Amino acid sequence: MDEDTRYEAVRSRDARFDGEFFFAVETTGIYCRPSCPAVTPKRRNVRFYATAAAAQGSGFRACRRCRPDAVPGSADWNVRADVVGRAMRMIGDGVVDREGVAGLAGRLGYSARQVQRQLTAELGAGPVALARAQRAHTARVLLQTTGLAVTEIAFASGFASVRQFNDTVREIYASTPSDLRTAARATRRTATPTAGVPLRLAHRGPYRSGAVFDLLASEAVPGVEEVSGTPGRRTYRRTLRLPHGTGIVAVQERPGTVRTVTGAHPGGWLDAHLHLTDPRDLTTAVGRLRRLFDLDADPYAVDERLGADPRLAPWVAARPGLRSPGTADPEEFAVRALVGRDEAEQLVQRYGKTLDAPCGSLTHLFPDPAALSVAAGPLGTLATALAEGTVRLDPGADREAAQHALLALPGLDAPTVAVIRARALGDPDVAPPGPDSPDTPDTWRPWRSYAWQHLLAAGELEYS
Repeated sequence: MDEDTRYEAVRSRDARFDGEFFFAVETTGIYCRPSCPAVTPKRRNVRFYATAAAAQGSGFRACRRCRPDAVPGSADWNVRADVVGRAMRMIGDGVVDREGVAGLAGRLGYSARQVQRQLTAELGAGPVALARAQRAHTARVLLQTTGLAVTEIAFASGFASVRQFNDTVREIYASTPSDLRTAARATRRTATPTAGVPLRLAHRGPYRSGAVFDLLASEAVPGVEEVSGTPGRRTYRRTLRLPHGTGIVAVQERPGTVRTVTGAHPGGWLDAHLHLTDPRDLTTAVGRLRRLFDLDADPYAVDERLGADPRLAPWVAARPGLRSPGTADPEEFAVRALVGRDEAEQLVQRYGKTLDAPCGSLTHLFPDPAALSVAAGPLGTLATALAEGTVRLDPGADREAAQHALLALPGLDAPTVAVIRARALGDPDVAPPGPDSPDTPDTWRPWRSYAWQHLLAAGELEYS
């Protein structure tokens, strides 16, 4: 998009582009999402940025009306397999907060200087600034939804000091941490320890939540996951192994869609609650949920491309916003894809770690690769490769390299690896696998994983 096209999106308050770019107003010093309801600024006063971090780095503070830090992420980072795309996925997973820029660069196989240069050239902000913007958003969520002490929130958000935390919040939100908390208390109830951290996980455009919850219900492993309630009002709950501790998450299904008078769908959210043993894991947990529910997808681009195909067009029209779900734990998913649901349940009981505080039917964490490496046969081989890093499935993994490494292992055939690539690696462009799958024309690219979901929903394919 050129800048004139972006301005037209801002002038029409087009929510389709929320998260794809940001605009800032020089006369007010504020940056916003494209759908901000405020009066449209004059074109000569508007500047455009690829990321919130770039706008913040230029001295702009976040709009209090549209909360531009809470938009869905750009779908580009899921599509792209280059260094910038891989880096953005890892920053979203909290790698910079845990391992620093050197750790990020090492995972990418580049020097820190090369990573800094590429991100700055394309996005207007380096890895430190991008991570800082993410920490600020995490801090705002914790300030406005929990009763944690401000000092605890500072370190839980990833800041190195309380002073750095205070300075960043004042710079980005033009408020002190205490002011943010006080303003939130007037409109929202603070979370209790039993309720967890309440979140709204935003998405753009229509969202076919029923299909996602159907899939999660069909493959839920007892002890680790459960889906309860009636269709349209279901709750998905599961345990999470996180870098600093453990977590239990509950995500609510939202029935139906809401359309504006023009027929456009501005987007919405899924309600979630997170129970964390260590609040430092909030950013990572949210990132994993967004990948599991495919919340950063661009349904407009997907439906436009696939809807132009005569075969897919009726299905796309019937199911706008159909998603390609990912996973909350890539290594866990690879094991489950290999052994199947029933054996996965046995592995949980034999090797899984029991939660210190079980919650209803959720009693275990899925066993990590190190615990499973003692198993015989293909399972032990896969687990050892994951534990030793021979096979990498983290958000920044090279998808082609991961596929080749998986295919080299015994017991993993091409259809199983295709499922792992689509789900564990979040690749939106995986062709439907198996001898019965149809030819996939190039016109379905780069959204073949979504075409696969339409074929499954239409009953033309069975899930592997």
